[in-house]
Amino acid sequence: MASSAELTRKQSIALVAGESSGDLLGSRLLAGLRERLPDVRLHGIGGEHMMAQGFTSDWPMDKLTVRGLFEVIPRYREIKGIQQALRERLLAERPDVFVGVDYPGFNLGLEEQLRKAGIPTIHFIGPQIWAWRGWRIKKIARAVSHMLVIFPFEESIYRNAGIPVTYVGHPLAEVIPMQPDMSAARARLGLKQDARVVAILPGSRMGELKQNGDGFLAAARLLRQREPSLQFVTPMAGERQMAFFLEQIRLGGYEDLDVKVVAGQSHSAMEAADAVLVASGTASLEVALYKKPMVISYKVMWASYQIMRHMGYQPWVGLPNILAREFLVPELLQHDATPQALADAMWRQLDDHAQQQRLARRFTDMHHALLRDTSRESANAVCEVIGVRAR
Repeated sequence: MASSAELTRKQSIALVAGESSGDLLGSRLLAGLRERLPDVRLHGIGGEHMMAQGFTSDWPMDKLTVRGLFEVIPRYREIKGIQQALRERLLAERPDVFVGVDYPGFNLGLEEQLRKAGIPTIHFIGPQIWAWRGWRIKKIARAVSHMLVIFPFEESIYRNAGIPVTYVGHPLAEVIPMQPDMSAARARLGLKQDARVVAILPGSRMGELKQNGDGFLAAARLLRQREPSLQFVTPMAGERQMAFFLEQIRLGGYEDLDVKVVAGQSHSAMEAADAVLVASGTASLEVALYKKPMVISYKVMWASYQIMRHMGYQPWVGLPNILAREFLVPELLQHDATPQALADAMWRQLDDHAQQQRLARRFTDMHHALLRDTSRESANAVCEVIGVRAR
């Protein structure tokens, strides 16, 4: 076997993340790889967090960011073209390993082609086959040399299917403090210390804002009618999202809510809040790690929902509820996510102090269960695949 120094001089690792949550996950892996392989070339597709680790994004990540079965149709040709161009580039380059960071619709197909050509492939994180589309395990077995999973219960699923797997913990459990500092977060955001704060997180994708934004704002208006001193804060993932959401506020006549819309700072918004209205997805887990009461909601195009609702394997869609295996917090989806229903559910989360204490205890236990040195564990797994001895 070549020495580590010889391998380091030649190393090239390609990665693809297709959305903001994957960008954050990928950045944790890259931090560990940079420590192990300081001269490695890292490129592919990623966002600002990955680029902060010395990663070169060959295409803007937002070219890939889309959600929903039918929402992808108008973008299909462009996304497929990027996938094909990247595949040809990687087949010519032959990196030591390809790492697909979440985004399975794009990455699994690419991984299957690369692995067939003899390039090792790693998928980080495991697709949610335990929630729906369980039949994809066969494709995963063809596409993936090694799976990195972030929830403890996932290991046995892949191991039983004959897929090498490593549980690396959830990176967010390291990033988010075990004891949130609400006062400091409010100071950072310029929020009043003595008022109750509701964080509104309608989603980081444009499609999510279109589906959820107006309903979330209408629910906020109903909450303000019950408690005029309530403050609202909404973080936006980018300039396009902020401009669109501000236009929703203007067109809907919600200026009187005085929503504090901030660029980024989603973690500060969660940490500052007494309760959170959040679109289903990784953000709901982040809220749980901040030990906050929440209402989880989601809407997609009608046709997407009709298909997706018949493909689920369990009654929960929110990650906190899935991990708990019970409805710890309310979920209001699609036609059930009316402004009145959202406002009523949020009010109960704000007003039930015993429930708030129960949630804090359960979410603290959840935090401990997910806490690992994810950066080191995931980097070690990648190095093992490419033949660099673990440290």
